[in-house]
Amino acid sequence: MPEEGEEKGRGFKVEDRRRFSPEGELKPEYRSEHKAGPAQTARKAAAAGVAEEAAAVRQAEAEAEVAAEAAYEGSRDTITFASFIVGLSTEALAFLGEMPNPATGERQADLKAAEQIIDIIGILREKTRGNLDSDEESLMDAILFDLRMKYVEKARSPLR
Repeated sequence: MPEEGEEKGRGFKVEDRRRFSPEGELKPEYRSEHKAGPAQTARKAAAAGVAEEAAAVRQAEAEAEVAAEAAYEGSRDTITFASFIVGLSTEALAFLGEMPNPATGERQADLKAAEQIIDIIGILREKTRGNLDSDEESLMDAILFDLRMKYVEKARSPLR
C-alpha cells in the first residue's frame, strides 16, 4: 500500500464538504458561520432565495430596459434582433392599452392581438434558445415576463 505522500501524486482526493456530522450537528469549522438554529437558517435561506429571485427579476428588467434603449438607438440605421423584439413588445404594449397607439394616438386595448404578439415572442424565445447571447436572452426573458404579467392583469380586470 502506498504511503500518504505517494497517494497525493496519483489519483484524486476525496474531501467531505458536508456541513453536518452524521449525528446531525454542525461541524466545528462551520459553527462560526451559523449562530442561528436549523429552523432559523432554513427560514433565512428561503427568504434570501425569494429576495434573490426578486432581485434577479428586477436586474433582468433593468438590463432589458438598457438593452431596449440601446436597441432603439441602434435601430435607426439597422435592425438588430434586440430592436426587432423591442418593436414587437412595443406593439403588444399598445394592444394592451399601456401606451397610445402610434397611428391614432389613442389608448385602446385589443387583448386578442396582444395575446398573439406575446405568443409570437414566446415562440421566438423557444426557437432561438441556445443561439442568443446573454444580453439577448435577458431581454427576451424580461420582455416576456413583463408582457405576460400585464396581459394577465388586463385579462382579469373587470373593466375590459
